[in-house]
Amino acid sequence: MYILLPFKDRNAIEAGCDEAGRGCLAGPVVAAAVILPKDFESDVLNDSKKLSEVKRNKLRPIIEKEALAYGVAFVWQDEIDKINILNASFAAMHRAVDQLGIIPESLLIDGNRFNPYPNISHECIIKGDGKYLSIAAASILAKTYRDEYMNKIHEEFSMYDWNNNKGYPTKKHREGIQKYGGCEHHRKTFTLLAPNQRSLFPEN
Repeated sequence: MYILLPFKDRNAIEAGCDEAGRGCLAGPVVAAAVILPKDFESDVLNDSKKLSEVKRNKLRPIIEKEALAYGVAFVWQDEIDKINILNASFAAMHRAVDQLGIIPESLLIDGNRFNPYPNISHECIIKGDGKYLSIAAASILAKTYRDEYMNKIHEEFSMYDWNNNKGYPTKKHREGIQKYGGCEHHRKTFTLLAPNQRSLFPEN
């Protein structure tokens, strides 16, 4: 059992930040920011990618109840196409921080790049969602909120198998695009199909 660290600086109000959906072909990128109490403990909370869907869904209400503050933000596919996925990920994290009811003194960012948030210091931590509880908590919220949304739009667009792939480029997803073309939820600047295949979008 690996216990994640509860904080990086005991004396600072830290918010962990992470996103979900960067590598998807469809849907939004979703980010979360979470401020946990310094004495928060969990021997289950971990990087969302290392946990089952059942465990993630059980952890979400615990995080939301125990957190001192949290925020979740969506950046939609149209904006992703305009500003690119990296900038969209940063924008989503900024908007999640905007929602916090407590102003953090430091941001712990999962990954190696970030656009500075005004007047708040930050530190980028590679694989931080497997090191710090607050980043892991943010990864859980971002992932569960995004999955919930993809399951919802799957009801109208079941040919893409989004309830299983959540918009990632699986074989079934690409087969759906090849057969039916893209839809309004797809990211048009992404390579939806292999280079020798043509992706079709319905005419407006």
